[in-house]
Amino acid sequence: MIKFENVTFSYKGEKKKIFENFSLYIKEGQRIHLTGASGKGKTTLLRLIAGLEKAKKGSVKIKDNAKISVVFQEDRLIDFVSVKKNISLFSSNEKAEELLCELGLEDCSYMSVDELSGGMKRRVALARALSKDFDILLLDEAFNGLDEETLFNVCDVVNRYTKDKTVILVSHHEKEAQLLCAERVEI
Repeated sequence: MIKFENVTFSYKGEKKKIFENFSLYIKEGQRIHLTGASGKGKTTLLRLIAGLEKAKKGSVKIKDNAKISVVFQEDRLIDFVSVKKNISLFSSNEKAEELLCELGLEDCSYMSVDELSGGMKRRVALARALSKDFDILLLDEAFNGLDEETLFNVCDVVNRYTKDKTVILVSHHEKEAQLLCAERVEI
């Protein structure tokens, strides 16, 4: 469960409020697709959930001890380290290998991240997020750079790893929301 109650938020030094008296309730296990124009606060909402930002007023409540995993807009991988090592930092080698196979990256396991294409890096970032033990998965433009066939496969993997988990997707592509069976929420 995630509950925003009368949240007001603006970034330090900026007068423009991203949220003012904003409220939202996300049920445990719910899948939502956050939509809205650029600058409306979709990424900020994810940052508030992840605890990277704090509300100026109001509250953001998350189920006690809920574990959160995030795929940011940027890959945030460790360059010059192997693909497998990037994933196994958060899980076991076995889990890393399993996800690499499922995401079509088994031949890249020992490659350095800086040798990968953009779409491959996206899949590594997704594998790392899915390898953790989590209750809530935050996906911020997580599928950028993936061709259609890869997108179908990746969303299938995400769906299998997120059964009964809360998934919050930020994307400008309706197809991604459909593949994840995510309910549209405009902010």
